Amino acid sequence: MTLADTRNSTELIDVPRGLHNVAVTETGLSDVRGFEGFYHYRQYSAVDLAASRDFEDVWRLMLLGELPDEPQRATFRAQVRAAREIPADVAVLLPQLARLSGHSGPLAALRSALSLVGASAGLRPVYDIDDDARARDTITLCAVTPTILAALHRITRGEPVLAPRADLGHAANYLYMLSGREPSAAHERAIERYLISTIDHGFNASTFTARVIASTGADVAAALVGAVGALSGPLHGGAPSRALDTLDAIGVPERAGSWVRERVLAGDRIMGFGHPVYRTEDPRSRMLKQIALELGGDLVEFAIQVETEVINQLAQLKPGRRLHTNVEFYAGVVMEQCGLPREMFTPTFAVARVVGWCANVLEQARDSKIIRPAARYVGPQPPQPVPAG
Repeated sequence: MTLADTRNSTELIDVPRGLHNVAVTETGLSDVRGFEGFYHYRQYSAVDLAASRDFEDVWRLMLLGELPDEPQRATFRAQVRAAREIPADVAVLLPQLARLSGHSGPLAALRSALSLVGASAGLRPVYDIDDDARARDTITLCAVTPTILAALHRITRGEPVLAPRADLGHAANYLYMLSGREPSAAHERAIERYLISTIDHGFNASTFTARVIASTGADVAAALVGAVGALSGPLHGGAPSRALDTLDAIGVPERAGSWVRERVLAGDRIMGFGHPVYRTEDPRSRMLKQIALELGGDLVEFAIQVETEVINQLAQLKPGRRLHTNVEFYAGVVMEQCGLPREMFTPTFAVARVVGWCANVLEQARDSKIIRPAARYVGPQPPQPVPAG
C-alpha cells in the first residue's frame, strides 16, 4: 500500500526496522549517496568544502543557503563571535552541572546547559516566530556550544575557564578555550576540516530527533537538547574514542592480525569500521586519513597497519562482505594528533553537528505538520478483565 492509498485509511504501513531506506520527508540541505561514496551540503561536495572553505562559510551555507562574499562573510563572522559568550546566569551554574554529570561526561552537562541558555535568552517556540528570528536563535546556540564544552572540560580538570577570543576563527577559538594555547596552523586547519566534514550527514538519529522535536513547534534549544541526547548513544556519536581504544587494545602491529581475528570470530563489532549507509569507502574517512598522513607520527602509521589488517581479515573470514573504515576511525587519530583529550572527541563532533541540527530545525519549522508515526501493537489481546486487587 502506498502513502497516497493510506491518506484516508487507518491501515498501517509496514516499514523496515530502523526506518532503513524510508524517505520521511524532502530536504534541500544535504544528501548521502552511499553506493557512490559521496555526500554533499546543498549543491557542493562536503569534502570539497572542507578543503577550500572555513567553518563559518559552510555554517552560513547551511543556515542561509549560499556561500558568502567578503562583506557577507564579515557580517556573519561578527554575528557568530558576538554570540560566543556564555550568559552570566548560566555560567555560574556550570560547575554544578559538571559535578552532577560526573561519569556521564560533557554531553550530559551540555544538554542541561543548552536548555538553560535557551531559557536565559528567552527563546520562543519556532511555531510562534518567523524565519529570521529562528535563524538568530540557532546562531546563539551554535556559537555558544563550543564555549560551554570547553568550560565544562576545564572545570572538571580544576582549570580556570577561558573566555572566547574574537580574533580567532571557530576551530582555533575552540582549541584555545580547551587547552589555553593558541593552536598551530596545522592543528587548527586539521580540526576545522574535520568539523566541516561532520556538520551534517543525512537523516541520522540525532538529526531526525531534532526534526521531530522541531515539528512540534518547540524552541530551538529543545530540539538541540534532544539531538544531543541521541548523539550521546555509543552507536551514534561515541565511536571516535572507542576506535582509539581498539588501537590501544592491539598495542603493537604484530598483534593486529590475531586480535582482529579473535574479535571477528567472536562476533564482536570493531569500532571505526562499517557504516549503515556507505557500501564503499566513506569519503570522510578518506579525507581524514590524508589529514592524518599530513600530521604524521607513529600513531598514524599504526592506524594504517591496523586498517589494512582488519580489511584483510574480514576478506578472509567474511568473503563478499567488504567493510571500510568510517569517519570515526581516522577522526580519532586526527583529534589525538592535535592534542584533544579523548573524552572530548564526541563533544567535538557536537561542535560541528549542532550547525547541521539547526539547519534541519529551520527547514522543519517551515512545515507545520507534526511528525506523528504509529506503532503496531503486539502485546496481550485486549480487552481482558482487570484482576481484583
